[in-house]
Amino acid sequence: MASVIVDRTDEKIIHLIRPDVQKAQVNHVPPTRGVIKMDAMESPYSWPAYLRGEWAEELQGVALNRYPDPQATDLKARLRQVFDVPPELELMLGNGSDELIQIINLAMKGPGRKVMAAEPTFSMFKMIATYAGMEFVGVPLNEADFSLDMPAMLAAIEQHQPAVIYLAYPNNPTGNLYAEDEIIQLAEASHGLVVIDESYLAFSGVSMMEHLQRYDNLLIMRSLSKMGMAGLRLGYLVGHAKWLSQLEKLRLPFNVNVLTQFTAEFALNYYDVFEDQVEQICRDRSWVAENIRRLTGVEVFPSETNFILFRVAEGRADKVDSQLKKKGILLKNLADSSPMLRDCLRVTIGKPSENVAFLSALTSSV
Repeated sequence: MASVIVDRTDEKIIHLIRPDVQKAQVNHVPPTRGVIKMDAMESPYSWPAYLRGEWAEELQGVALNRYPDPQATDLKARLRQVFDVPPELELMLGNGSDELIQIINLAMKGPGRKVMAAEPTFSMFKMIATYAGMEFVGVPLNEADFSLDMPAMLAAIEQHQPAVIYLAYPNNPTGNLYAEDEIIQLAEASHGLVVIDESYLAFSGVSMMEHLQRYDNLLIMRSLSKMGMAGLRLGYLVGHAKWLSQLEKLRLPFNVNVLTQFTAEFALNYYDVFEDQVEQICRDRSWVAENIRRLTGVEVFPSETNFILFRVAEGRADKVDSQLKKKGILLKNLADSSPMLRDCLRVTIGKPSENVAFLSALTSSV
């Protein structure tokens, strides 16, 4: 007689897997086939044909049978040159900015260590802190204009003494820049690290880089994802060598693969191509924002990024989002993500034809 196999997987999961992981939801990414994708802050532009051809030809010389350069020496040198990173500062590369956030959080010592950020902001600040076993402290922005609530931020620093403060500059999903002097004030008040996420630098043209040498607890985190290289998953961290030498100990060997290293270095040799695309996106951002403003009952928030946050009539966000999906337009519905973002949707700027399609669909949906 065959023995009966008893499935005790659920019991073992309860016993072995952390409770916060068991309660967490998988980060769902909606299907995108057959839709105009305007939900994820990607560049709508592929590389020009001549660039793809040259890249494909040179790609044949990449040694796929070998591990990548663990220090990505050539790519770091190119990043320094293109983005004017001072020689006194060090770089560390990550598999997207997500890995850099994870490394920073894992490096912080002591029970009860805390991560702080102004909210609403990039969801990974909270998510990665939680999974790293850290307490997350969210401080609400000023609701009127999404600026930093400085009295609340300073009080939270005093009360919680966070190991790390993350500030997205410009902020996602609100699209605005914080006042530079207020960021400096937070760096002066904090005994922990202050990490400035400049993922949208190409669109804002504003950086805190010049302050890194004066404030030794400042780090700058950037990504190439927003300007045509999202598929490479490349982020980089800039700061004092003493900080980064400690963080490097947690970076897994060969975390940036050989194809990403080669392709990013190749693309940066043609950085002017991507700058031209960014300039087009910025022009289109202004045009799209102006046309959204013409719609009755719709509020548009200022943006220094490649997306626009807007608010529709009360209780209409889900219906508008549903209507747009039926018309083949995929946006990000933020209405339930934060009380401050009630009735809000976020649209990434697309190609001119995609922007026209979006505006037409929105006009008939609001």
